[in-house]
Amino acid sequence: MILVGIADSDTEETVEKMAAKISRLRIFDDENGKMNLALAAVNGAVLSISQFTLYADCRKGNRPGFDGAGKPEHAKAMYLHFNEALRALGIHVEEGIFAADMKVRLLNDGPVTIVLDSRELF
Repeated sequence: MILVGIADSDTEETVEKMAAKISRLRIFDDENGKMNLALAAVNGAVLSISQFTLYADCRKGNRPGFDGAGKPEHAKAMYLHFNEALRALGIHVEEGIFAADMKVRLLNDGPVTIVLDSRELF
């Protein structure tokens, strides 16, 4: 499962780079139990969920601010382009519904959660 947050500064190039990075991440166990395999090596797939709340700013007060999240029209276009970029890399992608109030469950297999921020990677 990938929780995808989009900022107004994100571009098609940004989301294409993120898709490429994700496709190459060696985060799945090999035969020795070492995180050494990428999605393609394990015939993996992606559930992509749009998640503007990743941009929650809790530095002031007690109510999160979401000013850093992309405006809906831009965010939706970049989210859909991100999913298409993953597909272009041969990854099967299932999508959540953009801006919907969805109930999504994650059963995390192990203590691994990885945060990728395009502002820090590129």
